[in-house]
Amino acid sequence: MGILNVTPDSFSDGGGLRTVDDALRQAETFIEQGADILDVGGESTRPGSARVSADEESRRVAPVIEAIAKRFDIPVSVDTSKSAVAEQAVAAGAEIINDISAMRFDEGIGEVAARKKTGLVLMHSRGEFESMHNQPEISDIIGEVCTVFHSAIAKAARFGIEPNSIVLDVGIGFSKTQDQNLELIAKLDKLAAEFPDYPILVGTSRKSFIGKILNNAPVDERLMGSLATAAIAIWNGASIVRVHDVKETVEAMTLLAVLKDQL
Repeated sequence: MGILNVTPDSFSDGGGLRTVDDALRQAETFIEQGADILDVGGESTRPGSARVSADEESRRVAPVIEAIAKRFDIPVSVDTSKSAVAEQAVAAGAEIINDISAMRFDEGIGEVAARKKTGLVLMHSRGEFESMHNQPEISDIIGEVCTVFHSAIAKAARFGIEPNSIVLDVGIGFSKTQDQNLELIAKLDKLAAEFPDYPILVGTSRKSFIGKILNNAPVDERLMGSLATAAIAIWNGASIVRVHDVKETVEAMTLLAVLKDQL
C-alpha cells in the first residue's frame, strides 16, 4: 500500500504533493514500482496535528482519487475517519475506507462502507483524535488490540459489512509505547492466529520509534529500519504493509517471499 498524503503537514511527506498532477505523477511512480493499493490521505494524524473540516479534507482528497481512478486500474483507499469524507471519496472512485479510529470517531463510516460495499480497514487506537498519541500506558498491548479488534468486527457486522471486506491494522505508533510498537511487530503471529480470517495491515514506514532506535535518525534516514520492520511484520503474518518507499519495499518483500518458499 503506497502512501499518497495530500496534506501540508504530514510528519514525513507533508506538502510534497501540492496539485492533482503532482499526485498523479506519484501514483504512476508507485504503480510502476509495484504498489498494489494507493492510500490517499487529506488529514495528518501525526502527534500534535489539528483536525481539519470534512469539507477541507474532501477538497484535498476527492479530486486526487477521481483522477487516479480515471487514469489507473488500481484499488484506491481513502485514509479518513469522517463519514462525510468517505462518502465523497467513494463517489470519486475509492474502493476502500481506511479508518484510524475503527469507527470510534464517526460510526457513519460503517454505514457508508456497508451501503457502498467498500473494503474497510479497522485500526487500533485509543482516545480521541487530539489525545490518541498521549494515552496512559496499558500493561497488555496484545490483549488490548485483540479486544478492540473483536469489538470493531462485531460493530461492522451490525452495519452489515461482510467479513471479507475487513482488514485489521494494529496501529503502530498510535496510543503505544516504544516497547509496545516493537512487541506488536515481534508477536504479530499471535494476532494473526487470533484473527485468521482477516488480513493484517502494518504501517511502520518512517515512524518515530524507528528513528529513536537508530540514534534519533531523521525521517529521511529511516528507510532501512522501515524495511526491516516491514519484513518482520510480513514474516509474522501481515498481509499488507503501508509504506512511503514502494520500490525498496517491493524488492525486500520479493526476496522475503522467495525465502518463505524454501520453508
